[in-house]
Amino acid sequence: MIKISKIVQKPTTALFPVPAVLVTSMSEDCALNIATIAWTGIMNSEPPILYIGVNPARYSHKLIKASGEFVINIPSVGQAKQVDYCGLVSGKNVDKIKETGFSTTAASFVKTPLITECPANLECKVLQTLNLGSHDVFIAEILAVHFNEDVLDQKGRPDIDLIKPYCYSLREYRLVADKIGTFGYSKK
Repeated sequence: MIKISKIVQKPTTALFPVPAVLVTSMSEDCALNIATIAWTGIMNSEPPILYIGVNPARYSHKLIKASGEFVINIPSVGQAKQVDYCGLVSGKNVDKIKETGFSTTAASFVKTPLITECPANLECKVLQTLNLGSHDVFIAEILAVHFNEDVLDQKGRPDIDLIKPYCYSLREYRLVADKIGTFGYSKK
């Protein structure tokens, strides 16, 4: 048996990696905002449900709470600088669409538009909000998923090598690693 020494530390957000995504939300007067979110993930398969954690002090929180909807836009590694920027400035004071050079495309089921340049977009309708302390968790149903055509393989499936998603880990942005297997490969 190998002896491994463990060091206990205080509780922290040490689950990594987590996705780095852009969440679009819209005000009642149709002003669009973009927030960088790392606290997100899938919660259920049927129906497809995910969550995002948003600090109540953030401008996006107010917009999502009022509208009951948002769009998760999955950026590519080439958009990391814009993603970082959107997490540093408030949409109350800055037009992030203009400053980042992004454009928008109308969604199919929600009023909030998609970020066109992001290779994947998930339209979401809020089902429930939970206050957990520093963040509120918006639990939402995925109503539609959009992919840019150039990130799909010949069978119409999303190709991770073309999407080039990345993650957030310990205050750093990191590339998603190379494929090491497929679901069920350990039993083949």
